[in-house]
Amino acid sequence: MTLTIAIDGPAAAGKGTLSRRIAEEYGFHHLDTGLTYRATAKALLDAGLPLDDEAVAEKMARNVELAGLERSVLSAHAIGEAASKIAIMPAVRRALVEAQRAFSRREPGTVLDGRDIGTVVCPDAAVKLYVTASPEVRAKRRYDEIIAGGGTADYDAIFEDVKKRDERDMGRANSPLRPADDAHLLDTSEMSIEAAFQAAKTLIDAALQKKI
Repeated sequence: MTLTIAIDGPAAAGKGTLSRRIAEEYGFHHLDTGLTYRATAKALLDAGLPLDDEAVAEKMARNVELAGLERSVLSAHAIGEAASKIAIMPAVRRALVEAQRAFSRREPGTVLDGRDIGTVVCPDAAVKLYVTASPEVRAKRRYDEIIAGGGTADYDAIFEDVKKRDERDMGRANSPLRPADDAHLLDTSEMSIEAAFQAAKTLIDAALQKKI
């Protein structure tokens, strides 16, 4: 018996941190589905292959190893740019959604986070969360993260980038970012990650009780 938890939301809303915390708490497998697109893009870049050939990109997507996704490596800006180009390809999305669904069936449970988990990848998930925050708060988090890491950042540029990404994610024809009809909304604009975790834990514990 497997319990699947679907967590969606825009960039820098806190869904990744929350997802990892939940997976650790319950001993569940965790998958950041955005990394599957980045891993596909990196494979294409490493092989010197074009980013506009859907058939080639699909082949790479079908060979992505979900167990070996290195966040630190895949977070590179160039990989992110490449990933945004292949993520709009229907064949690539189909291949990766199949892999994500297979992952979601692992025992004893799974936590998947992304943009379309509750709506497309795992519409029958036992618990669906939509984690969001205002664009201003999310841009400040990105800014603080970069500064803390020793980098330099321009808040205004990050804020504009956050808004553009939201427009792209929410406006795309294929699997747009939106809450599932039965998703529980967690707005972390003024909510600590601990408070968000406790709210999620209450919902997950209730779902686990139903499974017994």
